[in-house]
Amino acid sequence: MKKVLIIGATSTIAQEVSKCFAKESAWLFLVGRNQANITVIAEDLRIRGAGKVESLSLDLDNLGLHSELVPTAAKALGGLDIALIAYGTLPNQKVCEQNVETGLKEFMTNCIGVVSLLTHLANYFEKQESGCIAVITSVAGDRGRQSNYVYGAAKGATSIFLQGMRNRLSKVGVRVLTIKPGFVDTPMTAGLPKNFLFADPAAVGTRIFKAITNGEEILYVPWFWRWIMPIIRTIPESIFKRMKLQYFSRSPIYSCISKELNSCLDL
Repeated sequence: MKKVLIIGATSTIAQEVSKCFAKESAWLFLVGRNQANITVIAEDLRIRGAGKVESLSLDLDNLGLHSELVPTAAKALGGLDIALIAYGTLPNQKVCEQNVETGLKEFMTNCIGVVSLLTHLANYFEKQESGCIAVITSVAGDRGRQSNYVYGAAKGATSIFLQGMRNRLSKVGVRVLTIKPGFVDTPMTAGLPKNFLFADPAAVGTRIFKAITNGEEILYVPWFWRWIMPIIRTIPESIFKRMKLQYFSRSPIYSCISKELNSCLDL
């Protein structure tokens, strides 16, 4: 059976991935901030077939607690095969622009804390010479945009860190998977107007599970973001910085992209 550590286990996407592992009778170690929520999720996963479920309540912004997390999970499960990091916040960009402390706190949650956890995980799996580390970042990290550049910068930095880790750990047989979702209909995006770009979390979770088990390295989910983001990245900076939705929708070069799709510029 697979022994899986899930950090940020109370997030909607993480729960969907956990359900997929439970169907395979995997052993799970769940980490999240709210113990009451984790307890409910753990019981549900046992009912769904998980062979063993252990849990830990932890403030992941407290970097001093990270060093004991991996050995605690490994001891509880008798080893680790897979680790999934699936937590983050979607900050208010305007508040971050006006308040340095808020901006840095969001960067801590979405990047620095993740980098800390990844360092501990990389050292564990490198010594073991096997396993998979998977991390949910975002398509927002593929290009900085005025509407969410604090969030995007944190996710982009995490993706680059993962790229370097992948290069390092591939030499010892450890896989590193970078997961870049677009819009997913979860509580984190509850305040955003919905359109056809929003994906079902169950479908996203199933796709992530398949990517982990199939040995993939970079996953855009849903699939169409793999083709959308290269287009956005090719727009010259001199044009991109002046872009608004109406300009983008009238551009003859990118007219194949619908008006709804322009929301990826102003998430």
